[in-house]
Amino acid sequence: MLDHFQTTQQILFDLTANYLEPLSTAYSRLEYLASLRGETPEKYVHEKLASLYGADAVHQVISQCHQEVFERLLEMPLKMQGEELREYLLSLPGTLGENVVFCQRACEKWIPPQAPKYLKELYCSNLRVLLELLQDDKSKVRPNN
Repeated sequence: MLDHFQTTQQILFDLTANYLEPLSTAYSRLEYLASLRGETPEKYVHEKLASLYGADAVHQVISQCHQEVFERLLEMPLKMQGEELREYLLSLPGTLGENVVFCQRACEKWIPPQAPKYLKELYCSNLRVLLELLQDDKSKVRPNN
């Protein structure tokens, strides 16, 4: 039991320190964790960590971490979610408009598979509104003449 706990703690430390902390926003972390899903959406794969700790233990930690990042994002005030989203979109290559379209297409894939339906609906609703606001702000900005 103690070995399992220590392994879980070490995986969580490695994942957080080496892969999540360098990412500046909750949306970039959410996208990264979702990208670790294997061929089936319910299974997370991280080859480097799995070679150190074992695939099953790594899957379990990443799954829990993905859910935690998702829930923490939803716990943020909507204004802060908007700021995080804007920062995330501006960090991507491409224009803000292109990145909004990318996010509209990809964002539902970032939801953890085990998330309750009501949180999935809240996330989608919040994101839809925030992306619309960003689109409106973008359209109101006029180049300097």
